[in-house]
Amino acid sequence: MNSVATRPQAYPHRLSVAPMLDWTDRHCRYFHRLLSRHALLYTEMVTTGALIHGDVARHLRYNVDEHPVALQLGGSDTADLAHCARLGEQWGYDEINLNCGCPSERVQRGSFGACLMAEPQLVADCVKAMVDAVGVPVTVKHRIGIDRTESYDFVRDFIGTVSQAGCQVFIVHARNAWLKGLSPKENREVPPLRYALVHQLKRDFPQLTIAINGGMNSNTQIAEQLQVVDSVMVGREAYHNPWLLSDWDALFYGAEPFEQTREAVEAQMVDYMAREMREHGTPWSHIARHMLGLRHGMPGARHWRQVWSDHRLKNLPAHDVMAHARGKHNAID
Repeated sequence: MNSVATRPQAYPHRLSVAPMLDWTDRHCRYFHRLLSRHALLYTEMVTTGALIHGDVARHLRYNVDEHPVALQLGGSDTADLAHCARLGEQWGYDEINLNCGCPSERVQRGSFGACLMAEPQLVADCVKAMVDAVGVPVTVKHRIGIDRTESYDFVRDFIGTVSQAGCQVFIVHARNAWLKGLSPKENREVPPLRYALVHQLKRDFPQLTIAINGGMNSNTQIAEQLQVVDSVMVGREAYHNPWLLSDWDALFYGAEPFEQTREAVEAQMVDYMAREMREHGTPWSHIARHMLGLRHGMPGARHWRQVWSDHRLKNLPAHDVMAHARGKHNAID
């Protein structure tokens, strides 16, 4: 089990990579950490049921290099959330986040995710239970509204109620969540982005940390948002164009410029793949899928992605696959 790290009292995370189901597993987070030492990384959403009734180690195991790393929980039972928050703290996570933003019907059937926004007092009770159970920050990720109601008062009152329970950090996806009629993918694209509402939240709650999420695809956009809010969370762009992260430490944390090349990052990932295979029997293909955007926009990127996605190479060692991807071996017919 990982030891609990010493954590600063002030919320230090100007940038974060969003929790993304089936994407931000520990291998993806290890890759992103190679690109930014300071950005906060989130797990996929882990339900309380999975932790209470399933394999805790499988859900919570991570690499120590991932810090700072946050555990996102899905659930609505106060006792279960408190128990799972304690597990997260024991395993060394730097933050516990409650999902109040996922609109999928499966999540709704479990009475959590975005539908919880309709019950702010229940969310407050959940937050209080977790705050009382752990010493790490408890945060909430949510939408600006649910369904087609576009009332600023709704999200303002939600934050007002939940903050009274001890939550000081709100990550706000600047779209409504439509609980019926849209797929999760459509819910990230169809409801309009309304950044102005998130900006107004920061003005109305200056004492809280307000982070904005949704539609960010450039460091210029991120810099503009940081003039208004405290933090920016980036989702799919960070996954599909991960090299974006390589400028974050210098631009937004005042750290030394990132000096590694894409080739050096790829080599470090291949060493990691070999180690994972040796220690845990993890096939390299389970890991390589997360770095397919590394050469996004670069000459030869298509060939490189094709090699790393080629199932015919799956029995080769990862270092040999890297040689094929770099054109040092002839492709397999």
